[in-house]
Amino acid sequence: MYQHSKTATLTASEIGKVLWYGLRMDLSFAAYLSVIPFLLFLNEVAFRKKVLLKLVHVFTYALLPLLVLLVTIDLELYSAWGFRLDSTPLQYLNTPAEMLASTASAPVWLLVLFYIVLLVIGVVGYTFLKHKWGVSPKRSSKQLAADLLLSFFLLALLVLPIRGGWQQIPLNQSDVYFSQKNFANHAGVNVPWNVMHSVIKKNHNTKNPYQYLDEQKAQTLVQELYQPKSDTIPTVLRVKKPNVLFIILESYTAKLIGALGGPSEVTPNFNALAKEGILFQNIYAAGDRSEKGMVALLSGYPVQTTTSIIKTPKKTERLPQLAAELKKLGYGTYYYYGGELAFANIKSYLINGQYDKLLEKSDFGSENYNSKWGVHDHILFDKVLADHQNPKEPFLTTVFTLSSHEPYDVPIPAKFPGTDEETQFKNSFYYTDWALGRFISAAKKMPWWQNTLVVLVADHGHHFPGRDQNDAPSKFRIPLLIAGGALAVKDTVITTIGSQTDVVPTLLQQLGLPTHHFAWSKNLLDAKATPFAFYVFNDGFGMVSPQGVVTFDNVAQRPILREPGVTDQQVEQGKAYMQTSFGDFLKK
Repeated sequence: MYQHSKTATLTASEIGKVLWYGLRMDLSFAAYLSVIPFLLFLNEVAFRKKVLLKLVHVFTYALLPLLVLLVTIDLELYSAWGFRLDSTPLQYLNTPAEMLASTASAPVWLLVLFYIVLLVIGVVGYTFLKHKWGVSPKRSSKQLAADLLLSFFLLALLVLPIRGGWQQIPLNQSDVYFSQKNFANHAGVNVPWNVMHSVIKKNHNTKNPYQYLDEQKAQTLVQELYQPKSDTIPTVLRVKKPNVLFIILESYTAKLIGALGGPSEVTPNFNALAKEGILFQNIYAAGDRSEKGMVALLSGYPVQTTTSIIKTPKKTERLPQLAAELKKLGYGTYYYYGGELAFANIKSYLINGQYDKLLEKSDFGSENYNSKWGVHDHILFDKVLADHQNPKEPFLTTVFTLSSHEPYDVPIPAKFPGTDEETQFKNSFYYTDWALGRFISAAKKMPWWQNTLVVLVADHGHHFPGRDQNDAPSKFRIPLLIAGGALAVKDTVITTIGSQTDVVPTLLQQLGLPTHHFAWSKNLLDAKATPFAFYVFNDGFGMVSPQGVVTFDNVAQRPILREPGVTDQQVEQGKAYMQTSFGDFLKK
């Protein structure tokens, strides 16, 4: 009912199958919940203690609000994230305000109403059951033994629905998958079961869940993707040690950028700047979350599906970073963000990257807190300009915008009429472009501009416009533009297929620095490099090549999309990349 627009794409038969296939998982979680009450009933039969029945009440009234809350949260999070609720939100519990901001456009009162209705149904249903209970009557030893045996048998019988049947492999998500339509598969998943399974799975995730191929074969297939390489790479810089202004644009999907085929009126400033630099037309985000995109961009490291390496500082300590490499050349390194760097362990990652200065929300006056995430983009850019009136050169300054993140509130009049979420996103996109244009115009008047290289790239794409499926390549296609006074070429378009992970080596080779420790990257200016992009979504991957796109669902163990030109070799390479990159993550 809540996802009615997606449900409308299903036939009556498919809706029936959602209910039928999902029933096994519903029964499984009901059986999990029944274990403790059954144990209490078993003991009540034996000892005839009323307190045991009261413990059943406590158990029920403690879990009921929590389970209803999970179901209610999932209703809206599925709209925003494209997958059913699992343990992913637990990664953001230390910064709940930021997590809630992701769904700030949600119909709160409707969700509250759903929560109350479901809770009332649960309470009324349980009240109807419990009023019939009483302390077990006295019985003969023979009758007591029979009752205990029956109770124990019923308790043991719960194993059957918990496992989902008699089959050798216990129930998992793939058992409710039956359709080529992802929404139909997702709709059958029981949310509390999914959260529980995800938590247990992650707590013991020391083995690679993506073991598709023989390890040696997988390694060989991945190595082939990064061979051969050109001996010489064209130089695009006027200066040897330019300043680097690395601007990461929140949720900047290629679908809304005029220079990349989108509507021209949404990003006029980006479109104009594209004429002054090198525009890469076919770049894909490595993942779908900000903290994942940051690691791909600044460390050239692949993204994990249901977790993120940035959550584990001991692992990120072993990653190379752009800032650390440029510090070796004497660069000053600075990072600007209008939100809180504690979010998703980002601060520890940046500290590991050896940034000299980190600026975040707390560094702005409270009068500037005019966004639910922090400060708006034009205020952030103004701070960068104020701090760069007379900077020590060369410098690496990384700027991460945030205003085009949910809830899409902007401080300028709306450019496009409408109050729906897609139009709000479009207006926030336009605002960030406006703030960017204002910043670039001022930066061009600075004395350091002629020695500065500007990199504009997105942290990830977006399902808007069009509400892309979670695996859709159009959701992951993003802009990459290199501009600035230090650039020797202008109005150039590169059509090579590439990834966020390729950005840092492309820059470093222009500076004459070694890139061998960025093992998961290629140079986007290398004519001999294999054109491809690899990205991940929740428990699946996408592989883009000139032959086409394949996306693969690890739960269903089959492709979701396989375009006609995609070869078996490309599918195998995608599996190999997923296997070896996650294996490398586990070893870090």
